Amino acid sequence: MRRRLLIVVLFGLALVGCSTGQSEDDGIGDFSEIAESDPVIELDPSGTAATLRVTTILDAVCAVAYGVDGPFGSIATDQDMGGGGGHSDHRPVMTGLLPGTTYQYRLQGVAADGKMYRSEVMTFTTPTAATGSIGANVAVGAEVTDVSSEFSSEFAAVNAVDGDLATEWSSRGDGDDAFITIDLGEIVDGTAVGFRTRTMTNGSATTETFTVEVDGTQFGPFPAGNKPSEVTFRGRVLTYRVDSSSGGNTGAIEVEAYSHTGG
Repeated sequence: MRRRLLIVVLFGLALVGCSTGQSEDDGIGDFSEIAESDPVIELDPSGTAATLRVTTILDAVCAVAYGVDGPFGSIATDQDMGGGGGHSDHRPVMTGLLPGTTYQYRLQGVAADGKMYRSEVMTFTTPTAATGSIGANVAVGAEVTDVSSEFSSEFAAVNAVDGDLATEWSSRGDGDDAFITIDLGEIVDGTAVGFRTRTMTNGSATTETFTVEVDGTQFGPFPAGNKPSEVTFRGRVLTYRVDSSSGGNTGAIEVEAYSHTGG
């Protein structure tokens, strides 16, 4: 937590520098100097989140400031699971977005030598929210009753049911043996399930397929990702199991259960 606050303060100061008209002569370079290519914005189908992906040619700590208009208003920091500081593959997650809305953003970074870099102001537009034909995700706020393991308190199992795409549950090296059990609090008639896999920048910890056991009945396997798989079920206690993966600290950004009832 202390490290995350330090990053926020650091880039808050960088934003102040931007607003006072600092130039490259003041030690702030153009982010393109350290970027292998232009940043890529991956939009979540819900229209409420977006992941910025960019690779730098040197190790750096990065963040993105974003908002509907200047002076931005929100900031997303790049999360490094190992807590080792700078790295080259970056993917800060911008959350709290509104569907069908255009956002401005500016990417910033600081290298080990203390030099700061910032990009020009760019834009992206979130997609219109889905019609909700499969209902609402009733897994948000569910009670976690069992889990194969947790990497740390920062990657706890409750992160998989908090509705926040910027947090995630990670197992401690469980690979295909990772699982999480949740209690919805009441019996629901389900329409779809989802498993938003976490993944490391080197490709490990990526869940490819998963199964769901509902009150003793197994369904799947289904493909993991941000698109739910439609399935009819009735029950209260759901266990999500990794069926196939690239191994390592597998886990989920969110596990999902959709229904027109309950919640």
